Amino acid sequence: MYDFGNSAYAAVVLLAVYSAYFKQSVVGGAVGSWYWGLALGIAMIVVAITSPFLGTLADVTGSKKTFLLLYTALACLFTAALFFVTSGQIALGMVLFILAEIGYRSAQVFYNAMLPEIAAPDEIGRVSGKGWAIGSAGGIVCLLIVLVLMQIFPGATMTRLSFPLTAVFFAVAALPLLLIARRHDSSSKLPAGETYLTYPIRRLGRTMRQVHSFKDFGKFLLAFLIYNDAIISIMNFAAILGGVLFGLEQIGLILFMIIVQVASIPGAYVMGRLVDRASAKRAILVSLVLLLGVVIVLFFTHSTLVFFILGAVAGFSLTGMQSASRSFVGMLSPKKQAAEFYGLFAVTGRTSSFIGPWLFGWIAAKATIWIQNGGRTAVAAEQLAHRYALFVPIGFLLVGGLLLLWVNEKRGRATAQAMNDSPESIR
Repeated sequence: MYDFGNSAYAAVVLLAVYSAYFKQSVVGGAVGSWYWGLALGIAMIVVAITSPFLGTLADVTGSKKTFLLLYTALACLFTAALFFVTSGQIALGMVLFILAEIGYRSAQVFYNAMLPEIAAPDEIGRVSGKGWAIGSAGGIVCLLIVLVLMQIFPGATMTRLSFPLTAVFFAVAALPLLLIARRHDSSSKLPAGETYLTYPIRRLGRTMRQVHSFKDFGKFLLAFLIYNDAIISIMNFAAILGGVLFGLEQIGLILFMIIVQVASIPGAYVMGRLVDRASAKRAILVSLVLLLGVVIVLFFTHSTLVFFILGAVAGFSLTGMQSASRSFVGMLSPKKQAAEFYGLFAVTGRTSSFIGPWLFGWIAAKATIWIQNGGRTAVAAEQLAHRYALFVPIGFLLVGGLLLLWVNEKRGRATAQAMNDSPESIR
């Protein structure tokens, strides 16, 4: 149910509605892509800095659910506040989105850290995949509600009302986990002389030094650092690409994202099964190759029909890759340090998440000016510039896939299990 709710945020705010609304209505022109990438990058940097420390603190205090509640509330509150963003209010639109995005991304650290506590090692992939599939269904339901309301009440006001509606949808869906689910956290006392401020810093520093003992976890983080750039760039610019390259209006973009979400359900389920039956590494590589093919074809196509088909393939592969990556962290992490390792996973993802969107938006904006100075019309220049920007995810997918080939999944899982079997307390 939590996946069901937070996927509504991703579908409406990141993918279908707010990204396009911010770029086209709040800012306008190619510079809107640049501001959008900048806002994403700022949010990711904040999460990258805070999440590993908070993850460590959650491990020692047994407070994953408390942090999850706080950040979920932050996400819902500022998602609802996006209603107040109107044309020309660029600073307000960026600040409110950044705060909502910080809440959404930070909450995932503590939510994901619960996975090894509720699933046995041989079912992590299946549980993660099912959660992601159910989450995609939540995104579809919320998008359908928004679509129907926009058809009945067309106009900018209904577009803005979709944001508080999404916030309520997210909050209600999160209630079962926040209020009913049993706590699995096992808190421990702080060592003598330590405080809640100094201990997370010391323990995180020790974990960073220990990464050489978890060599395959470190290799996976490096690969994820690269290919996650492609994931974030594609997801967060999908609606903008639909509008710029194919002239899709708000209703068309919502329909496109519904197709993406529908395809992501079997993607999460199939890749979750592949994780358990074969390996997480193989599931990620299969998804990565599919996504690479999507971006390459997108660079050349001018067909709206092909764009919708590519959206379905992208939905299948993106969700499969994200679900398998989440599972992989759970397999390579010692159970006693789950939130800590997911915090490192988050800092890696958020660091890379800044580079990809920023670079994509910068190329799209700068190339538009350069091409237009060469004699192209403003529309043609913006379209060609956004096609050039697609080389960003193509490059990250190629490099990330090559790095992932170096990860030895069997050895990494054995290392994590040896730590789980150790009678010594991790301090």
